Amino acid sequence: METGRASRTAFRVAVRRAAHQVLDRPCVLLDPIAVPLLGPHFALDRAREMHPIARAFRAFMAMRSRYAEDRLADAAASGVTQYVVLGAGLDTFAYRNPFPQVRVFEVDFPATQQWKRGLLVEARIAEPANLTFVPLDFEHKTLAAGLADAGFNAAQPAIFGWLGVAPYLTLDAFRSTLQTIARLPAGTSVCFDYALSPKMLSPLRRLAFEALAARVAAAGEPFRLFFTPQELESELRSAEFCRVDQHDSDQLNEIYFRDRTDGLKLPSEGLGMMATASV
Repeated sequence: METGRASRTAFRVAVRRAAHQVLDRPCVLLDPIAVPLLGPHFALDRAREMHPIARAFRAFMAMRSRYAEDRLADAAASGVTQYVVLGAGLDTFAYRNPFPQVRVFEVDFPATQQWKRGLLVEARIAEPANLTFVPLDFEHKTLAAGLADAGFNAAQPAIFGWLGVAPYLTLDAFRSTLQTIARLPAGTSVCFDYALSPKMLSPLRRLAFEALAARVAAAGEPFRLFFTPQELESELRSAEFCRVDQHDSDQLNEIYFRDRTDGLKLPSEGLGMMATASV
């Protein structure tokens, strides 16, 4: 994403999460804030959203938020009281947070946060007391410094949600973020999605991927980073995480889409993988 400009892909993700609230029953991610946050900017195109590709992306984006929030629920039950949303975009967790003891830090580019806070004002959604915005331009300040300035306690464990970000990073930026998180106390974890290496995709899936890649590149946010599961495991171990869990589409369908009657699920070949790494 270009510094100084709000993220276009963040808006599209938010639209898909909102469409999930309207079109799919039961909701994988129950989010009563998704539609009000977008307000008049949410124009539902039912025909478009019911296309198989649109449904697959909608399922993936709802699932990955639910996956991160499930990891947070586990961490909160273990006493973790800090949740950092990296590349928060229009994420809505902080405004429906069921854990009053958990302080949420939303980290994103200043322009994206200004845009989001404008939408919150338009929608008359209050910013909760246990939310801290961390406007961060990575060209001028590190993640660790930005969090410290915002009151993050680096002596206590935290959970990081890092959704829809990794594919847009350079390898150096990806590694730097992992190293920052891995230095935190035991009990810290990070959950994120990542894009599978195109060499693992079938010819048909690769064509769909290339079409998506062209669209996000045209929006100024090109895909840059891909892994095989083995490569990702190696990166996380090199960063000195003690435990690594990865889930593919079949496993995620079993957890989040089992026994649905509407057929909503992730495509078998997958739009990406989910991973959790723990200190």
